[in-house]
Amino acid sequence: MADRGASPLSLPDDWPDHPDPILVLNHMGGFDWDLDAGVMQMDAQAHEIFDVRPDEYDDRPGTLGTRLPPGEARRLDTMVSKALKDGSENYGAYFRVRRRDGSLRWTHTQGYIRRDETGRPRRIIGIVRDATQELRDGEARREQAEQEDLRRRQTNVVQLTTAALAHARTVQDVIDVLKDTHGLTHLGATSLVMGLLEAGRIRLIAEGPAGSFVPGTEVTRIDEPYPMSEAVRTLSPCFIESPEEFATRFPGLWQGITGLRITSAAYLPLIVQARPIGAMGLLYSDRRGFSTDERNILVALGSSIAQSLQRAMFYEQEMDLAQGLQQAMLPRTIPSVPGADLAVRYRAATLGGSLGRDIGGDWYDLIPLPGGRVGAVIGDVQGHDTHAAAVMGQLRIVLRAYAAEGHPPATVMARASVFLDELDTDRSATCLYAEVDLSTGVIQVVRAGHLDPLVRGSDGTCRRVGVPGGLPLGLSAEFGRLDYPVGTVEIDPGDTLLLCTDGLVEQPGADLDDGMDTLCALIAAGPDDVRDLADRLIDVAEERRGDDDVALLLLRRRVPDGARTGGRLKQRVVPGDPGALAEVRRMIRTAVEGWGAGERADEIELVADEMITNVLMHTEGAAVVNVRVLDGGGERRVRVEVEDSSSALPRRREAGESGVSGRGLLLIETLTDVWGVEARGGGKCVWSEFVVGGTA
Repeated sequence: MADRGASPLSLPDDWPDHPDPILVLNHMGGFDWDLDAGVMQMDAQAHEIFDVRPDEYDDRPGTLGTRLPPGEARRLDTMVSKALKDGSENYGAYFRVRRRDGSLRWTHTQGYIRRDETGRPRRIIGIVRDATQELRDGEARREQAEQEDLRRRQTNVVQLTTAALAHARTVQDVIDVLKDTHGLTHLGATSLVMGLLEAGRIRLIAEGPAGSFVPGTEVTRIDEPYPMSEAVRTLSPCFIESPEEFATRFPGLWQGITGLRITSAAYLPLIVQARPIGAMGLLYSDRRGFSTDERNILVALGSSIAQSLQRAMFYEQEMDLAQGLQQAMLPRTIPSVPGADLAVRYRAATLGGSLGRDIGGDWYDLIPLPGGRVGAVIGDVQGHDTHAAAVMGQLRIVLRAYAAEGHPPATVMARASVFLDELDTDRSATCLYAEVDLSTGVIQVVRAGHLDPLVRGSDGTCRRVGVPGGLPLGLSAEFGRLDYPVGTVEIDPGDTLLLCTDGLVEQPGADLDDGMDTLCALIAAGPDDVRDLADRLIDVAEERRGDDDVALLLLRRRVPDGARTGGRLKQRVVPGDPGALAEVRRMIRTAVEGWGAGERADEIELVADEMITNVLMHTEGAAVVNVRVLDGGGERRVRVEVEDSSSALPRRREAGESGVSGRGLLLIETLTDVWGVEARGGGKCVWSEFVVGGTA
């Protein structure tokens, strides 16, 4: 209802218009088909669409057959018959009409089927229209959509490939990215070839599928008739759009790849800073030619690949330099040590950072010492760069020199700390130095902020040996805390000492103690041979791909050939306990006689008694007595060790007026075959050895 006061709507006198003008304006014609009479009347616009004059059309549908190609007429008859039979109310179809001049016009018809009360079709009323422009526009839109979809897919491949190349570190990584399912194969390429420019020649570094290598193309000159040579020589892409063009321009190469059924190819120069570093070829087996957009995308992709390849080449050069420096700083060879099986390993870190960061300051060393002893060193300089490696090399050399001069372990570590502090560098270093006496199995350990050593028993068990420690090297000198405690570890024949850096233990998000427990379990389950065990541990480190270096040293105390099962006794004697001293004497005599050395039992008992008495009289603590049998070097020996907590060394004194004191050292020198004193932590160990026969 109109609003009150509003003026009435003014309409033209001829509104609404007759349907015929409406149809004509929309290029439509009408028809009325009497199915019973077989008569189909058409208006003038319909005549125009079918391109027939009124005097040429007799109102019979069959007459229009001369205007329909045979295939179109059959298709249209089939579609109308089906609609009449299946009860449809209408139908629609596109078909072509042949005009007088022989050209074809796309036409569309839409018919409405009228039926009687029984459902029998009696009449069809419909329209026909010229659909040429409609389909032409639709085809153009489809082609445009297909082009946009293709361009979008190609752009997506370029983006994915570029993103993947950002993580490629080596030349092989670049090749793997390009051959990956998300790489260039999505651009439709059947095969990829790539070559690097070296001294005026192109060396092939990647080829297509198996069997595609062409003999004689592994190394080619840039003036030879090959597409990669042309791309490098001209600094322009070389597009080959058909097999005929390929065979004409590059017949030599074409003969070698005819079996691949290549139909086109694109060879791109790899250019960095206006200088070619190589070329890449993409070969296709299902296309001919390249559109402007496709060429532009491939050229852009070639530029991205060139940048990644150059970065990878720089990285590999830097790695070669860094690894060469690392190897130069580590010992070239490890000396053989009588009575021990040895294995050392080093694994560089795998960092995703800048070039040259895959080198660190981890090191190992093995130092022969006087008296059949050996010094084992493991250490880690702070940082992952060439500076850390250089500091490591200097520190390794001076620590080796201090040990070879015969300084006790604590002194070796203290002097190394002072040296590092005086280097005026901001680096500190953790270190563990173990002085091993293979004849007794006694190991004196000094630890500067480093991991505890591990010992694997001959029965396969593995334990972490806690030893006291001090500050890392450099820091202890800076803070004036150079007193390094010395811990004592003993290993039996068949036991293995394992020293390592934290790269073998630490894992992101895991506790260090848990890491040590995991390592112990891994060692216990590993092979018996130290070399095989070292390989297994490094393989595990490789599998973890940790971001820290790993240095590893294993020393196994060898069981002497033909050795008999020996014995070992240990007893603690405290001051003011005469009963304990008497018990030790009885224990020593019984054990020595049981070992088949009764002829020297008196001497051994007397020397042991003297050594124990000296501790009880001249120190304030207890004496720890160790008696054991040693086999090796073709002889069997009994060794007596007496440890105490005093750092004061025994010294010869004049006998007193009563004549009962001052003769202890003289007695020991006279009765033993060899004796000595060793520093043990904050105290010392006085030991004596007695030859009791040859080994069996």
